[in-house]
Amino acid sequence: MTETGLEGVVPAPGPEAAGPPVAAEAVADAGPRPMGVVLDATGNTEVDAVLVRLQDADLLPTEDHVEVYEDVHRGLRDTLTRLDDDNRS
Repeated sequence: MTETGLEGVVPAPGPEAAGPPVAAEAVADAGPRPMGVVLDATGNTEVDAVLVRLQDADLLPTEDHVEVYEDVHRGLRDTLTRLDDDNRS
């Protein structure tokens, strides 16, 4: 054990470990990059059709993702409502 009692503890890297600074223009020009998320089939064709829309978010800038998520949420809600209505009949 050491005088501080912190044997084996590695200090957090300082700012120099982050690497060279990147110009803001380079980051802005990078554009959207697909995350490559794979969608598994749910077994319900209506739900699967709605979830395919999530792939559109890969092609859009972040600020436009909300529209896609809201569209998918609306589609899932509508599909679940129909399924619920069918079970009541």
